[in-house]
Amino acid sequence: MDQHNPFARPSTLPFQLPPYAVLRDEHYRPAFLEGMVEQLAEVEAICSDAAEPSVENTLLPLERSGRLLDRVAAVFFNRSSSDSSPFTIALEEELAPLLATHSDAIRLRPELFSRIAALHARADELGLDRETRYLLERYFTQFTLAGAGLSEADKARLREFNTRLSVATTRFEKNLLADTNDLALVVDDAAELDGLSAGQLSAAAQAATDRGMPGRFVITLVLFTGHPYLALLTNRGVRERLLAASRARGIRGGEHDNRALVLSITRLRAERARLLGFATHAAAVTADETARTPAAAGDLLHRLAIPAARNARAEQAELQALVDADVAAGVLAEGFSIAAWDWAFYSERMRRARYDVDTAALRPWFELESVLRDGVFYAAQRLYGVTFTERPSLAAWHPDARVFEVCEEDGSPVGLYILDVYTRDSKRGGAWMNSLVSQSELLGTPVIVCNNLNVPRPSAGEATLLSLDEVTTLFHEFGHALHGLFARVTYPKFAGTNVYRDFVEFPSQVNEMWRFDPEVLANYARNRETGEPLPPEVVAGIHASETFNEGFPTSEYLAAALLDQAWHGIEADAGTDVTDVAAFEAACLAAAGLDNPAVPTRYASTYFAHTFSGGYDAGYYAYIWSEVQDADTGAWFAEHGGLTRENGERFRERLLARGGSIDPLEAYRDFRGRDALIQPLLDRRGLN
Repeated sequence: MDQHNPFARPSTLPFQLPPYAVLRDEHYRPAFLEGMVEQLAEVEAICSDAAEPSVENTLLPLERSGRLLDRVAAVFFNRSSSDSSPFTIALEEELAPLLATHSDAIRLRPELFSRIAALHARADELGLDRETRYLLERYFTQFTLAGAGLSEADKARLREFNTRLSVATTRFEKNLLADTNDLALVVDDAAELDGLSAGQLSAAAQAATDRGMPGRFVITLVLFTGHPYLALLTNRGVRERLLAASRARGIRGGEHDNRALVLSITRLRAERARLLGFATHAAAVTADETARTPAAAGDLLHRLAIPAARNARAEQAELQALVDADVAAGVLAEGFSIAAWDWAFYSERMRRARYDVDTAALRPWFELESVLRDGVFYAAQRLYGVTFTERPSLAAWHPDARVFEVCEEDGSPVGLYILDVYTRDSKRGGAWMNSLVSQSELLGTPVIVCNNLNVPRPSAGEATLLSLDEVTTLFHEFGHALHGLFARVTYPKFAGTNVYRDFVEFPSQVNEMWRFDPEVLANYARNRETGEPLPPEVVAGIHASETFNEGFPTSEYLAAALLDQAWHGIEADAGTDVTDVAAFEAACLAAAGLDNPAVPTRYASTYFAHTFSGGYDAGYYAYIWSEVQDADTGAWFAEHGGLTRENGERFRERLLARGGSIDPLEAYRDFRGRDALIQPLLDRRGLN
């Protein structure tokens, strides 16, 4: 690799911010290839050391290995998710099998595992500090579960499975992005979009112009089945078309059809799990999560599914009564049964009638800059004392991405926070957090974290007004960012959000509570034209309606979580028995009592990125699993005075600052004084 390649050494910019101004496409591939060669050489040096294994000659050099590869991978995979191009798509597909092979070359290296196992056997004799002891435990467990103890013949089969899966999951993600873009709803007449605000119409017109269709309107799809505009559009036919477009992703035949990939990925994972000694892929995954078994995860999901489905049916009956009343009053010429594309629209009507809250009309109070600076940042400052200063001189990966420097109350540095808000065709759906640089005392590295959202961009000169759901998403993803910013650990393995998958959502869910905190809400929710705060009766209505219509979102989520568990609960011998994706989905939902056509699953299999390409395979249950701790934590804050520095510091020091350096349930007990109780979750979701 050319030593002038920007990835050749750590960046000299503040906090080692990648030098985006000088990065070019031609820099990535050589850095990846050299990075893999370099790390394998580092691992070879560990394995060939004749000295008795020790932390100093085994674990520490292993933790220090792969610096070049980590640098380029962090930058590239952020770019491929947030601003993809034909170049990134082609390179990612080329790299997928190479990186899988590289990972296997380390995890399946017998000499390396032998050294780790020898250390593990003598752990009690080594006098290790708490974090180093946990590091040893994690390496031994992860290498064991990855197949390090298999025979060479079985390792060869495992490598084949891992390579094929890396290719298939990458293709699934690229197919989904292409089909999501292709299925965006195109509308010719603004009258068909009645119900959307002027800003939303402007965003749809801008999206059409960006696609070379001036004078028309384009509604881009979101990652999940439903769409925020279903609550607003008065034209029932347009609502139906929008939902149909969303649900058509990956099932239309042609090069972007994901059905064969769903079956292939599922079978490969099942076969790999059997090779590793597990009955199912779900068993292999949960063995290294806090749930420990698929049965534990499934028990929680099924326990909640029955009351959630009951609540949804009751809600559906109430919505149907609205339709029937409209027919009786002559508002509608003929009646219809509430369908999936009607639910959001009529539930918002009911919310307005019951609580005098119109969530669509709240947008002028949720202007992006105010929500960000006077809401999200303000809550963090009140809880943790940190400040945020925008650094426009520092370039990120896209002109939309904004860089903020984060400092402690005394001015000492914390790290950089990068926010990329707007949707574009080159950005994958959803919202997420990732790290560009991860803090580690061993490596002396600072921290840079990023949030990506998909908010429609208004026309030039117009304000970005957020929906209530988008406000929640920003607070949620910022909770992940705080976890990444505040973690202070010795080893890179434990940096930031490197925790169990079924715990990682906990800090982000906790941060959502501050969006409705009276002090925080009063600080950011001000009308952008008049500066007036939300009227007290509206605030009261928002709080009163927090459990309103909760049966629908709980049911759609549980349906997806159970679908994920069902796919990954298939045993290898039965893998070929499943040949019809739609039929399998229908049977799964019927078995759980969640087969209500008016309440579709939050993700259908062919666009279920979390489970087929996003790292949540057999782990989508994590959201509700960690919400048990989240709801219990909300109760703790309420009991102890809410938004105070004392409370924030306790949460930061005992949970966020620890990253992955301690068992998360142990950290939770240290914070809470006991294990989490489920009752606050049942109360929150109306599932008593």
